[in-house]
Amino acid sequence: MCCMEHGDATGGYAATKDELLKRLSRAEGQVRGVARMIEEDRYCMDVLTQISAARAALDRVALGVLDEHVRHCVVGGHGPGSEEERIDELMAAVGRLAGRRA
Repeated sequence: MCCMEHGDATGGYAATKDELLKRLSRAEGQVRGVARMIEEDRYCMDVLTQISAARAALDRVALGVLDEHVRHCVVGGHGPGSEEERIDELMAAVGRLAGRRA
């Protein structure tokens, strides 16, 4: 859980936790909907549209977590390591998120 693993009791996304959990619940519902659509042999383009919506919902969650990480752990200095190490970790995370769009 963000910086809590590294000894910071406040956690980086505590202020937005409820909103992130709501977004995750919506994404979970969308994924279940995709599974139902496949079970029901729904039109492929409709399934793909719903998959796209689910991915977008997860992207919003990821960006919310990333935003809090930058503000709290990187800029706020609550993450582990030096400033340079925190920046390297951030850039690796951004790279992983961007790489999903292949």
